[in-house]
Amino acid sequence: MSTIRQSVEISRRPEDVFTYMTDTSHMPEWQESALAVTPVGSAPGGLGSRVRVTRQMGRRRMPMTMEMSEYDPPRSFRMDGIDGPVRGHVRGTVEPIGDGERSRVTLALDFEAHGIGKVLVPLVVRTRARKEMPRNEQYLKDILEARP
Repeated sequence: MSTIRQSVEISRRPEDVFTYMTDTSHMPEWQESALAVTPVGSAPGGLGSRVRVTRQMGRRRMPMTMEMSEYDPPRSFRMDGIDGPVRGHVRGTVEPIGDGERSRVTLALDFEAHGIGKVLVPLVVRTRARKEMPRNEQYLKDILEARP
């Protein structure tokens, strides 16, 4: 697997950035391919929580369940796909910059393929993700910097 890695600097405190990013209800606001997010079970957000994410991949809508497998506020988190033909694995880190009023966000994304995903990941998914990730981070920056 080859990891897709992208960073962006945001003029907001790490706590603000981390809180927004790990609130999965915000995913469709800043992730281009995320169409809908629904909590799974009754666990509150944080370690062990799960969500059902529907993503647009080319012409297909692909639902997948993601689990928060690492949660270290306000520094890092990891979400892992646990079902479906394409399982994304994303690790996010938020580092303070300078006086702590700015943050550097780094996202690292990998994919695990099962069944038809073994064809989709190298031909479609990875290519689209490489194009989408910089735009997603720009959306994240724009949204957070516009907030009071």
